[in-house]
Amino acid sequence: MSLNTSQTPVSKSVPKSQPMASLISLLPFGVFLALFLGTGIVLSLQGVDFAFYQLPASIAIIPAILLAIYMGRDTVNEKISQFIQGAGHQNIITMCIIYLLAGAFAAVAKATGSVDASVQLGLSIFPDYLLLPGLFLVAAFLATAMGTSMGTIAAIAPIALGFVESSDIDASVIAGCIISGAIFGDNLSIISDTTIASTRSQGAHMKDKFRVNFKFAVPAAIICLAILAAHGVTLNHEVNQELDVIGFLPYIVILALALSGINVFMVLIIGIVLAAAIGMINNDYQLVNWVSDINKGFASMQDIFILSLFIGGLSELIKRQGGLAALTASIERLTRKVSPNNQKRAAGLGIASLAFCCNFFTANNTVSIIVTGETAKGLAQDGELSPAHSASLLDIFACINQGLLPYGAQALLLGATLKISPIEVITNAYYPMILFVVASFAFWRLTKK
Repeated sequence: MSLNTSQTPVSKSVPKSQPMASLISLLPFGVFLALFLGTGIVLSLQGVDFAFYQLPASIAIIPAILLAIYMGRDTVNEKISQFIQGAGHQNIITMCIIYLLAGAFAAVAKATGSVDASVQLGLSIFPDYLLLPGLFLVAAFLATAMGTSMGTIAAIAPIALGFVESSDIDASVIAGCIISGAIFGDNLSIISDTTIASTRSQGAHMKDKFRVNFKFAVPAAIICLAILAAHGVTLNHEVNQELDVIGFLPYIVILALALSGINVFMVLIIGIVLAAAIGMINNDYQLVNWVSDINKGFASMQDIFILSLFIGGLSELIKRQGGLAALTASIERLTRKVSPNNQKRAAGLGIASLAFCCNFFTANNTVSIIVTGETAKGLAQDGELSPAHSASLLDIFACINQGLLPYGAQALLLGATLKISPIEVITNAYYPMILFVVASFAFWRLTKK
C-alpha cells in the first residue's frame, strides 16, 4: 500500500507555533484503551461470550475523542478541523478503501464458489501438519514482493476464511499465522513504505538496511515456523469433490497482479469483477446478486472503517497538543541515562523505544517512523550507530508494535474477515513477539563492549 508521507502545509497568514510538549495530552488514548480493553477483559473474566464485541472499539473511542477536544487549547472549531484533517489523511483513507474492497471481494468470492474452490485446492496441496507454516510462507512471500502487509492480508484473508469455515481450525490461529507472515514481509521488503521512510530519515542505503534487517528477521522467522509446525493443527477435512481450478482463478489472478506491482485497489477491483464473471458462467450468478453481495461486503467493514477514521483524527489531536513530542523527548532523556557507559547501546534502545511507543499512539508504523525519524537520527549520531542499524531498528520495532495492536489496521481487517475479535488475532501473532526477543537480544550482543 502506497502511503503519502507529506505533511499538510500550514497557512502563512496565521503562523502557528510548535505545540508545547505535554505528556498529559496522551490521556485520551489511555482512556480509549482502558474502555476498550478493560471492558473486554472484565467481561471475559465473567464468562460473557464475544466479550470484546460488547463494547465496539468504534464506540469506546468516542469519549477519548471528546476528551481530546476538551483538553485542547485551540477553539472548538479549530480542534474539530484538526480532527477531520487527521481522519482524512491519505494514509487513513487508503486503508479505509482497502477495507471496503477487501470486504466486497470476500463476499463475492464466497457467493460465487471461489472460496470453496480455494479450500479444496488448498486441501489437496498442503499436508495437515504443514498448513500453518505454508500460510506463513505464502503471506511472507507476498508481503515481501508487494511491500505491504495490508495488501497481503486483503488478498489472503478470504482464502483463510474458507479453510476456517470448512474445518474445525481455530480462526485465531490462522489469523495469527497470516499477520505474522505479513509483518515479516512488510518489514523485510525493500519497497515497503516503512523501509523507504526509515532509510530516508536515517540516510541509510537500502541494501545496507536490508542486510541488517535480514540478520534479525530470518532467525525469528525460522523459530516461528518451527513453532507453527509443532502446533499440531490438523484439518480433519477430506477432499470430497472434484477440484474446481476455474473457481480458484480469482485468487491466482490477484496474487499474480499483486506480485507484478499493480496498485492494490486495481487488484481487488479486478478480483471482484473476475469472481462475479466466473460465477455468472458456472453458477448462474445474477447481476442483482453481485450488487447485493458487494453491498454486504461493504457493510461488513463498517466498524473498522469508522474506527480507522476516528483513530486518525484522535492521533492528529494528540500530536497537535504536544503528546507525541513529549513522548519522544521523555524516551530520549530516559535512554541516555540507561546506559551512560555505552552510548551505542543507549542510542539503539532509544531508537527502538521511540518507534515502538510512538506506533502505540498512532497505530501506523510508517507515520511513527516519520514522526520519530529526526530524533532517532540524532541519537544514532551521538551514539556512533550506523545509519543502517538505526533505520533497521526503527523499522523493526514499529512493525513489531503494529503486529501486536488490537486496534491496528492489520488485526482489524483479519478480525473482520475471519469474524473474530482483534484481540484473538494478536494473541496468536507469534512472529512479532519472537522478533521482539530476537532483535533485542541480537542488538544487545552486538553492542557489547
